[in-house]
Amino acid sequence: MAAIRKLGAFRHHKFSIAFHSNYIEAVRNLHSLEIHEPKSVATALRTIRMFAPHWEIGARKMFVEMPTPKLNLALVERQASSQVSPYSRAYHSTTGSVEKEMPETMHIGEASLGPEAMVSSVSTEENDPLAVNYGDMPFKSMQSKEISGKMWTKVRCLDEGMKEKSVLIRGRVHSVRTVGKKMAFLVVRQSGYSVQCVVAVDPDMVSPQMVQYASGLSRESLVDVEGLVCVPRVAIKGTSQKVEIHVKTIHCSSKALATLPINIEDASRSDEEIEKGLQAGVQLARVNQDTRLNYRVIDMRTHANRAIFRIESKVANFFRQFLLNEDFDEIFPPRIIAGSSEGGASVFSVDYYGERACLAQSPQFHKQMAVCGDFERVFVVGPVYRAENSFTHRHLCEFIGLDVEMNIMEHYSEVMDIVDRLFVAMFDYLIESCPVELEAVREQYPFRNLKYNRKTLRLTFEEGVKMLHEAGVNINPQGDLNTEAERKLGQLVLERHGTEFFILHRYPLAVRPFYTMPCYDDPAYSNSFDVFLRGEEIISGSQRLHEAERLSEQAKAHGIDVSSDKATSKYIDAFRYGAPLHGGFGTGLERVVMLFCGLNNIRKASLYPRDPLRNNP
Repeated sequence: MAAIRKLGAFRHHKFSIAFHSNYIEAVRNLHSLEIHEPKSVATALRTIRMFAPHWEIGARKMFVEMPTPKLNLALVERQASSQVSPYSRAYHSTTGSVEKEMPETMHIGEASLGPEAMVSSVSTEENDPLAVNYGDMPFKSMQSKEISGKMWTKVRCLDEGMKEKSVLIRGRVHSVRTVGKKMAFLVVRQSGYSVQCVVAVDPDMVSPQMVQYASGLSRESLVDVEGLVCVPRVAIKGTSQKVEIHVKTIHCSSKALATLPINIEDASRSDEEIEKGLQAGVQLARVNQDTRLNYRVIDMRTHANRAIFRIESKVANFFRQFLLNEDFDEIFPPRIIAGSSEGGASVFSVDYYGERACLAQSPQFHKQMAVCGDFERVFVVGPVYRAENSFTHRHLCEFIGLDVEMNIMEHYSEVMDIVDRLFVAMFDYLIESCPVELEAVREQYPFRNLKYNRKTLRLTFEEGVKMLHEAGVNINPQGDLNTEAERKLGQLVLERHGTEFFILHRYPLAVRPFYTMPCYDDPAYSNSFDVFLRGEEIISGSQRLHEAERLSEQAKAHGIDVSSDKATSKYIDAFRYGAPLHGGFGTGLERVVMLFCGLNNIRKASLYPRDPLRNNP
C-alpha cells in the first residue's frame, strides 16, 4: 500500500519535473504489488486516472524498462468498476480475456501502437470543457489587438537542453498521424526545421475532441502549439529536432486546402531518387518545372529551394559588403529611360505620358555618368530587363543585376583585380557560411564542389582560341564564342589548370559594345574581358571610352542614331564636361547562384522567373 499512498501524495502536482520523476517511481512500485492484491491494484488505477497526462509523459518510459507484468483483470475490474482511467484499459483487450500481457514497448519516438491504440471510441461532445485549448483562431484575435508578451521558441532551437520546459511554437503542419482515437502525432515545420508534437488525451488538458481536431488538420496549415519538451527514449526519425513536444494547446491561424496542387514530398524528390524508384518497380511522382512555377509559393517551401534563395540572399549581401569595404558607394539609378541603355533593340517599351520610354537593359549609362560626377567607385544591385526572345536554360527577361563602375589609374587590369578578389572571397564565404544550405541543394540537385584558384587564371582571347583550335574546335579569331565553345574551353581550362573560374580578356573590338576602349597595340582588340564559371560566361567588363567624340563615332558605327536616341545623346553629353578613365563590369545574381550551385536551369535560381512564356505568378 506504500505505492498507493505515494501516488495520492501527488494528486495536486500537475506538470512539475519533481512530480514526473516521483510519479514514475510510484508506478514502478505499483508493479511490485502482488497479483493477489486486486483491491490495491484497483485503488492504484483509480489514482492513476487523476494523473493521465503524467501517464502519457512518464509511464511509457517506464514500460520500456520494466518486465511485462500480468494482472488478473477480471478481479481488478470488479474492484475498480468504471472509475478506471481509459489508459488502464490497455491492461486488457476487447476480447475480454482474463489474463493479458501489457505491450512490451510503448515509446513515443517511433509512435508504436500501445495502450492508446486500444482505447474505446471517442465520443464527440459539442460542449467540451477543454475547448479553449484548441480550435481555429477567431479573426479578431489576429488583428493585432494587443501584445500578449508571450515568449515564442524557434523550432530550430528545440533540443535536449530544454527538456521539461514549456514552449510555444508556430509552424506548418507537415504531417499528421493518428494512433487510435486518443493520440495523434503532428510534425510541425518552421523555416526548414521540424519537430514531432504529441497530442494525447489528458483529463485536465487534452480532450478526445482535441485529438480529433488535431487529426483533422490539413497539411501546410499554420498552427500555434504550446506544450512540454520531452526527450523520447528511442530517437525520432524524420524530423530535424530530436526532441518532441507533448501538446497542451493547439490553435490554427490559417488552414490550407485539404488537397494541395503539389505535395512537398513530391517536389523535394531528386531525379536520382525517382530513377532508383523506377528501377525498383516503384513509380514516384515527378513535379515538372512548369508545375513548380505555377505553384511557386508551395514549391519554395522545399529544403532545396529554401537553401537556394538563402544562398542568393547571401551572395547579394556579400557583394554589397565587399564593395562597401573597398570604398565603393551604392547608387540607385532609374529603371525607366528614354531609350535603350546598350544601343540594341531588345528593350521593353512603355508609354511614358504619351512618349515612348524603355525599361533599362542595365544601369550602364547611369553608373558611368555617376563616375563622371566624381563618384570614384560605385555599384548597383537591382532589376534589369531584356526583351530577348531566348528560351534557354540561362536567359531571363528580368533578373537582378550586380554592376560595378570605377576609376582606373593606369590599366584596365585594375577592374579585373576587383573581380578576382571579390569572387574568390565570395566563394570562400559561401562554402564556409552555407554548409547546411549547400548540402540541402546537393540532396535534390547533386553537384560537385567548385574548383577555383587563390589567384584567378587570366588568358587572352587569342590564347583561348588557340586552345580550342588545338582541341579541334574551329573558332573565328575575330568573332565571339558560342555556347558550345565556352563549354569546351571551360573543360580544357579545368583539365590543364585545375580551375572552373577564369578570366578571358582582350576580346575582338567588333563583338563588344560601342563604349569599349580599343587595345593600345591592336585596335582590332579591346580592353575588355569575360569571366567564366563552370564553362559558362558569367561576367562581362571593360575599360570604357571616356571621350565624347569617340563615343559618338562608335555609336554611329554600331548603328545608333544619336540625334534621335535621347538616352544615348544625354549619356554622351556627360563626357563633354570632363570624364576620368574608368571601367566596370556586370553580372546577374541568378546566374551566379545557378552556376555556383551547379543547377541546370536559371529558373531554379529565380524566385518568380520571367521568360518569353511566363509573366505570372
